Amino acid sequence: MARPNYIELPAADIAASKAFYTKAFGWTLAEFGPSYAATTTGDVDVGLQGDASEAPAAPLPVIQVDDLDAALVAVTAAGGNIVRPTFAFPGGRRFHFRDPHGNELAVMQAD
Repeated sequence: MARPNYIELPAADIAASKAFYTKAFGWTLAEFGPSYAATTTGDVDVGLQGDASEAPAAPLPVIQVDDLDAALVAVTAAGGNIVRPTFAFPGGRRFHFRDPHGNELAVMQAD
């Protein structure tokens, strides 16, 4: 089953971003290195990417699937443009694509 499970946000200042979301919404954000933090609720989580070379230009919806390789084939066959090939991250693997309207999304499979 494919479902949105994550939204990644660019965050030039991780400490300030964490403080904002903690104060505004009471979120607890786990640190995954010096430039990344995320909620870990197991529902739709939010990640803050502080590394400018890795950060999306806009909020990045992430769709979780059971079979990443099959999803890559399906996205490509449907007309999606792969903008970041499959890569590993702590917790799984993912790729990024643009839909026919130019929106960037990611697809991930958990370890």
